[in-house]
Amino acid sequence: MKRKLIAAVSVAGMMVGVAACGNGSDDKAKTDAGGAKEITVWLMDGSAPKAWLDEVNKEFAAKHPGVTVKVEEQKWKGIQEKVTTALSENTPPDVLELGNTQTAGYAVTGGLADLTQDKAKLGADAWAKGMMASSEIDGKLYSAPWYAANRVVVYDKKAFEKAGVTPPKTRDEWVAGLEKLKAADPASQPIYLPGQSWYVLAGFVWDEGGDLAVKDGGKWKGQLSTPQAASAMEFYKKLQSFSTAPKDKDEATPQQSVDIVPKGGVASWIGLGWEASGAEKALKDAGKEADFGYFPIPGKTADKPGTVFLGGSNLAVAERSKNKELAKEWLALAAGKDQMTKYAAETKGALLPNQAAANFATTPGSFAESMAKAGANGKITPVTAGWANVETEPNPIKEFMTKVLNGEDAAKAGAAADAEIAKRINQ
Repeated sequence: MKRKLIAAVSVAGMMVGVAACGNGSDDKAKTDAGGAKEITVWLMDGSAPKAWLDEVNKEFAAKHPGVTVKVEEQKWKGIQEKVTTALSENTPPDVLELGNTQTAGYAVTGGLADLTQDKAKLGADAWAKGMMASSEIDGKLYSAPWYAANRVVVYDKKAFEKAGVTPPKTRDEWVAGLEKLKAADPASQPIYLPGQSWYVLAGFVWDEGGDLAVKDGGKWKGQLSTPQAASAMEFYKKLQSFSTAPKDKDEATPQQSVDIVPKGGVASWIGLGWEASGAEKALKDAGKEADFGYFPIPGKTADKPGTVFLGGSNLAVAERSKNKELAKEWLALAAGKDQMTKYAAETKGALLPNQAAANFATTPGSFAESMAKAGANGKITPVTAGWANVETEPNPIKEFMTKVLNGEDAAKAGAAADAEIAKRINQ
């Protein structure tokens, strides 16, 4: 997901401005001939609009004359191995962008500086709680949340109008609308929903008061055999019954936004911003009209949208940084309200900033508006280094979903998934 999210931002024309090029982590924290210090910042390809980054560095330079900021652009492919190596060396980058589900792994191995005592300086009280969850491990702060994105429902306005359906606010209204869409056009899919869209399922599990895994007595254990997970799968199965998508594939195989939706016959689907813009472009390239509307995934009641997974990035300081205090100063600027407000404006609502006060003034009816509404009720996967092992293929959550959709008892399928989750997450 992360690579796709960043790729989408890149397509929008936002590229990292590289102040100077480096070849890794062997020349960090140098002092130039004039005695001016230099801090090194690693940011991922496409994460930071150039105009925004220039502004951050300009403000930093004004506060710290003689200190230069060296920004090095990184690629997502192979980044975990590269970061692991860099953090173990004596001259790592001072500030790093990390995927929010990756942060815990680097923190527990001692690679990240403890920022707990710097919360006030960093403005942590203003950060969105759902995003901040990935930055804290065992009550200690190891990074600042930077940005996030989440899924919403994308719908064909003409199909909805023809069926007399308006964007729903509750699960019941959602299902009733899908039934009307099916009646209005039996040949179309009221919703395209493959069987293994596990990020969507995670939101339903959270809505039921459950989780994917919990810590119990020092060990983690899976939670897919619980009544909460069974209820979540029951609802997922109801939605999936309106789709002809395969029960043993996820949203990327085939890629729903470019391989499925542009072919027509799909009244709605659940996707990210880059997917919505990709589908729109594919339709226009094919000479077809793209007229999408958007709404948050509905909740069980109208007062709150459904819970969604927040995928995004954090900014951290390396434990072995030679310039920790300067690195924290840069981090405080980048993650602070003023610069996050500018960041949101530069990204035009494609990403959610780390605090509601910095949100971009979205256009009514836009994807960004729905994403912001849904993002207020966002969560992340269990915060532990072992979670990355759970997501590797074959993903036990995906296998659980396919089994249930094919008729297996949810508790039985969940027990098998829980055993595998426990095995992987506690490694």
